[in-house]
Amino acid sequence: MKILLIEPAKAPATLGGEDFSIYEPLALEYVAAGVVQDHDVKILDLRLENDLSRVLQEFSPDIVGITAYTVHVNTVRGLFDTIKAWNPKVLTVVGGHHATIVPEDFATPSIDLVVMGEGVFAFRDVVERIEGGQGFDGVPGIAFQKNGRLVKADYAPATDLDIFPFPERGLTAEYRKHYYSEWMRPLASIRTSKGCPFRCSFCALWKIAGGRYLKRDPAKIVEELAGIDEEYVFFADDESLVDVRRMKTLARLIKEAGLRKKYFLYGRSDTITKNPDLLEQWRDVGLQRVFVGLEFFREQDLEFIRKGSTLDDNKRAVRILQDLDVDIYASFIVRPEFTHQDFAAFHQYCRDLDLTFASFAVLTPLPGTDFYAEVESQLITRNYDLYDFVHTVLPTELPLKEFFAEFSNLYRDAIPLTRSVNTLKRFPLKEIPAALLKSLRILGMIRNAYRDYDSEGAIKATQ
Repeated sequence: MKILLIEPAKAPATLGGEDFSIYEPLALEYVAAGVVQDHDVKILDLRLENDLSRVLQEFSPDIVGITAYTVHVNTVRGLFDTIKAWNPKVLTVVGGHHATIVPEDFATPSIDLVVMGEGVFAFRDVVERIEGGQGFDGVPGIAFQKNGRLVKADYAPATDLDIFPFPERGLTAEYRKHYYSEWMRPLASIRTSKGCPFRCSFCALWKIAGGRYLKRDPAKIVEELAGIDEEYVFFADDESLVDVRRMKTLARLIKEAGLRKKYFLYGRSDTITKNPDLLEQWRDVGLQRVFVGLEFFREQDLEFIRKGSTLDDNKRAVRILQDLDVDIYASFIVRPEFTHQDFAAFHQYCRDLDLTFASFAVLTPLPGTDFYAEVESQLITRNYDLYDFVHTVLPTELPLKEFFAEFSNLYRDAIPLTRSVNTLKRFPLKEIPAALLKSLRILGMIRNAYRDYDSEGAIKATQ
């Protein structure tokens, strides 16, 4: 049986995404690993190869599976319309984060099945049912339309990550040199844990994991790392450093295995502050960069999202990483309610931290989060194309043109030029001009995002 798995590209109206970075489609590689032994499987990454029609004609799949985050919902539904128009007999299956949270959003004629939760074994069950000429009733984690309504089979969230096969990375061989984050290129990804013990109101990842923090056996992780060709490796976890004992064991095993790679992972500021020795141990085995959600410049904003860390944690974590010469991917959030004075204070806060790199996102209520439930009545759009963390989907205090001017200014000069040069030095010399031009182009798109709204502040109907 021929199975085509697709990683979608962002919609034309969406900002961010592959404008900033492209990570390998790890979820699809996991799904492929569950069926590749007995079937002809192909992964199509539409972020890098926009030729669906040719692939459909040449590969002629029997089953097509697509993964989707919230921002991809409209795009994915359109892709399935195209696929069904090409061949109505193809079995179409959607999975991923949004399918797990709101499977009802995929209850369309062109989508046969929705997979909720971890898709490896559910998808394998689907393929076996097709081969056996059986229906899909009772397959755990599967939803489909029956007699005009969506029928959903309950599933138990996975609790043992070591039962999953290693991702089938050979199926992305033609794309792998293009996976990157800033200068880290080519960049592989690996999952070492899932879930988070914290309860931030803007995040649904802890809910998907059933409120648990799930961890892989460090020995299994090292075995998988040994099979990865790329020098740079991103830990695609919801939170990597929470279990300090586990991470110390993993660092020790990496050292004992003689692996020579450069790592990029997530870490909470309070974890870093409490465990500087852990970061030093990881620095010594190849840690180059830590993604730290610093989020806000005021304590009340951190409390508002139930972050669980403090401004003092943030400041101390930054100093620890700087002293260790580990790069900081500082991530911040802008509230739609911000005034000019708030933006000015935010700007100064970033400068005082003496960072070399920072990213900013508009606080966005994603379906499935506690924050979404709190503000749903205030939404100015339900067009998922704009749930990109750049467009605001909530009313702003400032006029939209002024809001996006302030937002783009954070990107432009919250990091002093003398400090941002240190980031540019990480790039190969020949790539610096292109990186600068790309940054200017993205800044322009952010500044002009107000044009995507009408005179009353609502998203234009043409979106």
